[in-house]
Amino acid sequence: MTDTAVQFNPFDPGFLEDPYAQYRALREQDPVHQSPLGAWMLFRYADVVDLVRGRHSVEERNANPGPMAALIEQIEQQVLAELPGAERRRPRSILNLDPPDHTRLRRLVAKAFTPKVMEGLRPRIQQLVDGYLDAAAERGEVDVIADLAFPLPFQVISDMLGMPDSDRDQLRQWSSLVVRNLDPVFDPEMIKTIAEAGIRMRAFIDEAIEWKRTNRADDLLTALLDAEDDGDVLSAEELSDQVALLFIAGHETTVNLIGNGTLALVRDRAQLERLRDDPGLDATAVDELLRYDSPVQMTRRILLEDVEYGGHRLEAGTLVLGCLGSANRDPEHWGDDAEQLRVDRTDAGGHVSFGGGVHHCLGAHLARIEGQVAIGTLIRRFPDLELAGDTPTNGRINLRGREAIPVTLG
Repeated sequence: MTDTAVQFNPFDPGFLEDPYAQYRALREQDPVHQSPLGAWMLFRYADVVDLVRGRHSVEERNANPGPMAALIEQIEQQVLAELPGAERRRPRSILNLDPPDHTRLRRLVAKAFTPKVMEGLRPRIQQLVDGYLDAAAERGEVDVIADLAFPLPFQVISDMLGMPDSDRDQLRQWSSLVVRNLDPVFDPEMIKTIAEAGIRMRAFIDEAIEWKRTNRADDLLTALLDAEDDGDVLSAEELSDQVALLFIAGHETTVNLIGNGTLALVRDRAQLERLRDDPGLDATAVDELLRYDSPVQMTRRILLEDVEYGGHRLEAGTLVLGCLGSANRDPEHWGDDAEQLRVDRTDAGGHVSFGGGVHHCLGAHLARIEGQVAIGTLIRRFPDLELAGDTPTNGRINLRGREAIPVTLG
């Protein structure tokens, strides 16, 4: 472990509220850092870009076992053994696969996420946002998370997939628990709760797939079923895993983009007014909001060969975490105002919030459109909106966001 006074500590009492001071200290004092949790971590922009664009692995089977990983694995196995229907298997979503498997699966899905197709969704996204804000106007107040940031991407991805009508609040609860697997979890009770949510979410996905077999339409889930039926590349597990990933990732990260972005603007009135008065800045501003407070804070890779970072020789099989949130504020790349929000930052699109390389976020263009429409419409329709209460965090380290953002509309 690195001999340094500064350590990555996501359990520090102030970390969830504001991790950026800790990132800054690590970036300045120990930018290639072996954390107490076992993984090596990169905090500089150049190193993170090199990591996400490199020919590394995302498959756990290529990682060298470590004591912390072994402990988590032991706890998980004990918990899963007690749960009916629980199973430990290799994930088959594109998020967890290397080429060539990743390439063929992504190719099936990518045609539904082209910029042209995504732009075609803009009118529907605007219609949804207007409807949510109509309801908010009648009340005179809104919780940006519950009333806008969550329902919008949830409905959009449900429409794209052609999912059956379902209990949105229940699915939100399950989804929020499932993504806790992206954080280090040592509490057996929480591991059990996450596993139970995963079982229920998978049962819902499998039922939706069976429903779709007799309710086909011009949607993504039907297209994936047809690929499977044609004997292409989708096994039953691959189909289920792809749908689960698209459904969960299709809304969880965008919730944080809209929520974190709105909160940043409300806290910086000058920047809010700058954007409010110039709709031409919408695209640039959303990229700047993604840079300033990334919806996904970290990404992981497993080295397939020895690599040197910052004078440290990391062996093949090493798990390396690229800290996207830190890279996005590295003054070596962004300049002396890297810690400041600036909605007219012309190079904001160089952020790494969507990762990079073959695993660059499939839904990046969709997320940008949803952010542009939701945030732009909100601040122009209600130019005097103000915070109306506390904004508790969602309790997550990686998919860091807010549980609620109450605002008055003025």
